[in-house]
Amino acid sequence: MRPSMQRSMLAAAMALALATPALAQDHAHHAQPAAKVEDQHAGHAASAPAQEPVLDHAAMGHETSDQAVAPVEPVDPIPPVTDADRAAAFPDLAHSMAHGAEVNHYVLIDRLEAVDLDHGSGEAWELQGWVGGDIDRLWFRSEGERARGHTESADLELLYGHSVSPWWDLVAGVKHDFKPGDSQTWAAFGVQGMSPYKFEIEATAYLGEDGRSAASFEAEYDVLLTNRLILQPLLEVELNGKDDPRRGIGSGLSTVEAGLRLRYEITRQFAPYIGVSHERAFGDTADYRRDEGEDARDTRFVAGLRFWF
Repeated sequence: MRPSMQRSMLAAAMALALATPALAQDHAHHAQPAAKVEDQHAGHAASAPAQEPVLDHAAMGHETSDQAVAPVEPVDPIPPVTDADRAAAFPDLAHSMAHGAEVNHYVLIDRLEAVDLDHGSGEAWELQGWVGGDIDRLWFRSEGERARGHTESADLELLYGHSVSPWWDLVAGVKHDFKPGDSQTWAAFGVQGMSPYKFEIEATAYLGEDGRSAASFEAEYDVLLTNRLILQPLLEVELNGKDDPRRGIGSGLSTVEAGLRLRYEITRQFAPYIGVSHERAFGDTADYRRDEGEDARDTRFVAGLRFWF
């Protein structure tokens, strides 16, 4: 071997021997951080159980399912309910009939109207009023009709009325018929007032001479179309116990009158109106009218005034 080649091989061997310890140290340096990372994670795993907070459910107000719920007593005990408490919560709403002793009066002209007849024209009226106090009153009522200048029917009633409830009066007195036929006087007794749903009712029975008897029933209702425009239906029924040929009245159901009037209240006390009225006679009363040349049915158009004071 040549001396130059031997020198080259010796230099290479010495360089390899010097590089081997440096490479070992470098690999050891890179492996050490991985070990440190594992040690850091191991530290976290060991400290986690110590840092987790322990929740006291009893201190937080939560109770386990097997524990009974203790009742909570109020700080101030509720006093027992007394009779005074019940009376204050449920007062007696009954209407007190104990009113003052002042004397008042009221007059209502319910109908004062002109009537369109088949032949000519006529007039009709119906009025009522009272004077007295809230409990005891003296009532008067009157109604009648005229046709072609002649009075066909007219009557007047004077009645004592006693209030038996906030809405009803018992009445008793006398009634005098001026027409038709000869005048006649009756004893009268009945009831009047306002029924539920605001129907104004008059129901009166009469006892006359020679054992005669009669009854009348009247009902009316106000339908408020506006504050001032009011529609008033009316129903009136008359019955008699015996035939009375002189007066053209038969026994049983005599007449039924149904009317419909529309009024406009210029003021609460004064109102003109227009309307229509239909009357039908039944039984012997219808026969008596036919014998006199009249119809058993009669429809009339009316116009008039309603006022009170």
